[in-house]
Amino acid sequence: MRSTTRTGAAIVGAMGVFLAGGAASADTQVASAQPGDADIAAMKKLYERPTQIPFPADNAYAPAKAELGKTLFFDPRLSRSGVQACVSCHNPSFGWEDGHKTAVGENMLSLARNSPTIINRAWGEIFFWDGRAESLEQQATGPITAAGEMNTPMNVLIDRLKGISGYQKKFDQVFPGVGITEQNIAAAIATFERTIVSAEAPFDRWVAGDEKAIGDDAKRGFILFNTKAQCSSCHSGWTFTDDSFHDVGLPATDDIGRAKIVPGIAELQYAFKTPGLRNIGQRAPYMHDGSMATLEDVVRHYVKGGIQRPSLDPEMKPIAMNDEEVKDLVAFMQTLTGLDRPMTLPVLP
Repeated sequence: MRSTTRTGAAIVGAMGVFLAGGAASADTQVASAQPGDADIAAMKKLYERPTQIPFPADNAYAPAKAELGKTLFFDPRLSRSGVQACVSCHNPSFGWEDGHKTAVGENMLSLARNSPTIINRAWGEIFFWDGRAESLEQQATGPITAAGEMNTPMNVLIDRLKGISGYQKKFDQVFPGVGITEQNIAAAIATFERTIVSAEAPFDRWVAGDEKAIGDDAKRGFILFNTKAQCSSCHSGWTFTDDSFHDVGLPATDDIGRAKIVPGIAELQYAFKTPGLRNIGQRAPYMHDGSMATLEDVVRHYVKGGIQRPSLDPEMKPIAMNDEEVKDLVAFMQTLTGLDRPMTLPVLP
């Protein structure tokens, strides 16, 4: 079981803010000291944007490699039917998701889970809702070969790409002497995916010192996010995710999440990976099953505390929060969406 980064607790400790009572019920009033300017500055510092994209030593960045990965990402010929591409589920117009409740796979059949975004996955530690891939390279080819998704066996894909002279040329350029292999397909797509970084958002400008970048409601929401609401316990760091797994009390189904990958650990039953919150305003519907249409729906679910069961994350407790505070939290999350540079379409070979 992956450990959870308790950034919210760290903030409280650093600020000397006391949260009384732990919000035992929706009717309980949670008292908290109002943070001062120094406290808020300390909170902001935890969300500063990095200046460089991290690329692994065994798959270093190269412009031609990223361009090849982009071409593959947008090419429907990677699917067995020739109809679906990676971009079908990870569309830049929907925050690199697809706007559907759950993903659509082979033969237009609905799948069990919502399509997760690929935004900022260069900083990811583990991948898919259940964490079954330990690297972005592993993730990149998973949907291609999955029977319910793009449904293309790797040997079929390699033969198909080798039959396209333009791909032969591109792979020979990027991977001289090796050419088209499963490893190189994965390396190229993963390299492109690492370049998908959310643009500067109003929140970032506020963190950098522009007090007019966000409204007073969003500023109040930021404080709630890091204190009373305890959102930062899981949505931590500049990408707003701890990359860990939590049962947040959604209705139980046959999908047991992380427990299928790591059986025998009670806490992982119905546990799914914490999604990042960047560009969250573009990414409805929400949750791993797409069951919530709006961010307000999501906040109100957490306010209620979720369905009580043994695997429920300890942080999932009812919170005494009024309508104005719910709206303030939503206002804050809306400031995490920036104006990303439009994605140009590649010319396919």
